[in-house]
Amino acid sequence: MTGVAVIGTGFGCYTHVRALRASGFDVLALVGRDPEKTAERARLFEVPRPLVSVRDALAVPGVDAVTIATPPGTHAALALEALTAGRHVICEKPFTATLDEARAVLAAADAAGVVHLLGTEFRWDPGQAGLTQVVRCGDIGEPRMATWLMYVPVLADPDGVVPDWWADAGSGGGWMWAHGSQLIDQIRVTLGEFDGVSAHLVHVVDRPAMSADDGFVVHFRMRNGTVGVMQSTAGDWGVLVETRVTGSRGAAWIEGVGATVKVAGPGGVETMPVPDGLATVKAPALPEGAVRTTYERMITFGVEYGPYTHLTAAFRDLIAGRDVAGPQPATFADGVAQMAVLEAIVHSAGNDGQWTLVDSTDPARTTRTVASPGAV
Repeated sequence: MTGVAVIGTGFGCYTHVRALRASGFDVLALVGRDPEKTAERARLFEVPRPLVSVRDALAVPGVDAVTIATPPGTHAALALEALTAGRHVICEKPFTATLDEARAVLAAADAAGVVHLLGTEFRWDPGQAGLTQVVRCGDIGEPRMATWLMYVPVLADPDGVVPDWWADAGSGGGWMWAHGSQLIDQIRVTLGEFDGVSAHLVHVVDRPAMSADDGFVVHFRMRNGTVGVMQSTAGDWGVLVETRVTGSRGAAWIEGVGATVKVAGPGGVETMPVPDGLATVKAPALPEGAVRTTYERMITFGVEYGPYTHLTAAFRDLIAGRDVAGPQPATFADGVAQMAVLEAIVHSAGNDGQWTLVDSTDPARTTRTVASPGAV
C-alpha cells in the first residue's frame, strides 16, 4: 500500500483523502497552514498526522506520494519541494500561477522520473468520457462546432463567503481559473489543441471585495478547425447546462450533468452506452460539520468523487508500473498546455476580447502571439 500526504485541508480532505483511500492508498498525513483547522480536519477525516510543514510530511515514514490541493499561487513551490524529494505528485488545476512556473515544474517532474498527474478528474466523468469517445471515434464525422455551457447558482448570493485568495484575480481566484481550467482540459481531450481565443471575464454578482470573475465567455478555434464557445457563470440563480459537438455527419451531446450521451444523424437519435467501468458512483456522506461556507459547498457538489477515484486509481497503477485502461490521466505536460490557454484567455480579456493565438506544439515551449482583429 502506497503512503501519501495530502496538502490542503479543503478540497484535499473533501475529495483527495476519500478518493485516495478508495483506490487503496494509505493517507498518512494532512498538511495545512492553520494548526487548529488542520488538526480538526485530520480528526474529522481520520488522518493520523496533522502537520503544518511539507518538510515534516515528506519525512513521515512510508510517504511516497503527495497530492496538492491549495491555492494556485502555491502549487509550483509545493510541487517542486515534493519532486526534489523524489515523490510522485498529483497537483490540482489550475496547474500553476504562470506559464513559466508550469514549464519549470514539468521540467523538474521529468528530471525526477516520478509519476506526475494533473487533477482534471472529469476525464472519467461518464458523460464527458462518452462524448469524447463518440467524437474521437468519428461517429459524427469531422467536428465543426462545439458548445460548453454551464450556469449554476453557487455564487449567486452576494453575501456568500469565499476565501480571500479565491476573490483575488491576482491570486488565481475566480470562476475562470476554477471551472474554466477544467473545461480547457475537457475540450482538449475531446477536440485536440487550441489554436486561439477571444475572451471576456465577467462579474455577474456585485461583490466589491472580489476582483476575480464569477463568469466568462470564451470563443475558441481549435487546430482542427472546430470553432466553439465555453461560457459559464456561478452567479445565475437558475441552472443551465449544455455540452454539444456538431460534426459533418451528425451531432453528439450530454444531457445535463449526467452520464447520458446522445448522437443524432440521418438515422435518428441514439443513446450511447456508458463507457465500461465509468458508471456514476455516488459520493459517501461527508463528516458532520465539515461543510460550512459558500466556498465549501461549492467544492462539494458530490460529482467529483466518482471521477476522482478513477484518477487516483490511475495514479496507483502508474506508480506500480501498470498500464492504465480507459481514459488516460492528464500529466504536467497537459498542465503546461492548460496554462498556455489560460494565459491567452487572460491576455484577450484584458484587451477587450482581442483574438489571441495559443501555440502549444511543445508543452515545454508554449508561446503566445496576438493575431490581427478579425482573425476569427
